Amino acid sequence: MPSGAMPQMPVDPSAPVTMPPREASVLSAMLDAQADRIGDAPLMLFDDGEVWSYAQTRARARGTAAALAELGVRRGDRVLVWLPNGRLIFCLHLALSYLGAVFVPINLAWKGGMLEHVIANSGARLIICHAELVERLEHVGLADVETLIVAGGDGVSVPESLRRLDESVLSSEAEPPALDVEPWEPHGIFYTSGTTGPSKGVICPHLHTAVMAKVALRFLLPEDRFLISMPYFHLAGALVPFAVIATGASMAMLTRFRTSTFWDDVRATGSTVCYILDSIRTFLMKQPPRPDDADNPLRVAVQQPLSHDSVDFARRFGLTIYTQFDMTEILPVILSEPIGERGPPGPGYCGRAVPIWPPCEVRIVDEAEREVPRGATGQLILRCSLPWVITPGYWGMPEATAAAWRNGWFHTGDVFRQDDEGHFYFVDRMKDSIRRRGENISSSEVEAEALAHDGIELAAAIAVPSEHSEDEVMLVVKPKPGRTVDYRELFEFLSPRMPHYMLPRYIRVMEAMEMTATIKVRKDALRRDGVTPDTWDREAAGIVVRGQHIGGRAPA
Repeated sequence: MPSGAMPQMPVDPSAPVTMPPREASVLSAMLDAQADRIGDAPLMLFDDGEVWSYAQTRARARGTAAALAELGVRRGDRVLVWLPNGRLIFCLHLALSYLGAVFVPINLAWKGGMLEHVIANSGARLIICHAELVERLEHVGLADVETLIVAGGDGVSVPESLRRLDESVLSSEAEPPALDVEPWEPHGIFYTSGTTGPSKGVICPHLHTAVMAKVALRFLLPEDRFLISMPYFHLAGALVPFAVIATGASMAMLTRFRTSTFWDDVRATGSTVCYILDSIRTFLMKQPPRPDDADNPLRVAVQQPLSHDSVDFARRFGLTIYTQFDMTEILPVILSEPIGERGPPGPGYCGRAVPIWPPCEVRIVDEAEREVPRGATGQLILRCSLPWVITPGYWGMPEATAAAWRNGWFHTGDVFRQDDEGHFYFVDRMKDSIRRRGENISSSEVEAEALAHDGIELAAAIAVPSEHSEDEVMLVVKPKPGRTVDYRELFEFLSPRMPHYMLPRYIRVMEAMEMTATIKVRKDALRRDGVTPDTWDREAAGIVVRGQHIGGRAPA
């Protein structure tokens, strides 16, 4: 395919909207079909060089499924999996599919209340846990969990209430039960990193993830190898096998992402396609240029969100960039063409609502669910003509499900706008937007201007309470290594770059910020801290900002 061509959609959008067959939508059935067809072809390459063929992967997954069945795992059971990237987490995901059981991965960073919530909410009776994480279980309630399988490590103590087993129990020569798992049954529950409340478990039917993967990786070819550099406990990692197996391609899994060796890993694994988060792109672009930067096998990267230097990134490393909008709950309904030499049409660009199968409708609406005119901002909502493609809801959280699914539409909670040419632009998360003196402020726009300062490495804009009502803007920044931030100088840098009402009242400098598993700033932690003693207040420093007086009252 020429690098500038728009990849073909997975299915003719005019095709009848009917449920696809199991071998095209259920993970285990897909693997069986391809193992029969191309059993000797490579499927998974690990970063120590070991390769599993399609046939070998099926044999391992079915043996693990049989072992889990012998332990009492049945159709519909949730199984907590708390493991790093590697052979076991990959094999367990496939094995649970054969049983019609549900893969419930846990973020490796979680502990305390967040961990306890996931354990209780899942209702799982079994947890499979890396030895180095077991100690955290001593400090939380274990709800319905009865059995702990410890992966790696000898002599690890476990909570007295649990039956301990070693990972050796996860292999068997027996055959798993013969089940016809249906496309609408969940293969996984993936917990979001809740920033305004407890983490929500997104129910992911097989069909949901199969369609998501097919559309998201629409450019995947049978000769491609997808590099899984994202954590497998995140759907961005766990959806990859759906697309790869359906295509007959292969994948490689990094047990650990390292910026300094990323391109060496790409070359060593022969990877041709991957996801690159904007934060990762930032790290890669900061590496010293090398003469062989473009001498790598990577041909396509999906970058979310796009950056100001996406064209430079693509040119430097010799690849094609796409972007899109998706969530754990939904398939990508907004997709870009290859980002060419002119770059994206504007900041926040996500693409267009191009025809896909199954057909989806997308709208931008106001608070009363009325569609807004082009150029105006509102919440993005969508619906799909085929059930189970969008998540049916959040596990054990009917109120959260009802809040997302209203009037027959799924509400993303994201603010968007659409221009006259049909391009969609992400503006902000609704919960991250700031309202000051009657104006809605995009935190991402404030952050973008702060990041234009050559001394700033990270920026996060949040709302803090105002004594005048509504919000004040607080900007939290992390300086680049070896640099310091002068509050007044930074404020003077920002002043000509944004409207008066967007200018931060408060600026806080932090040497490190808490990050999510997807390398995003944990704004909930910053909101919890609020205005700290080390925060600079421009009003206390005598700086008062007023808007330009144009035919009316000058706003404060």
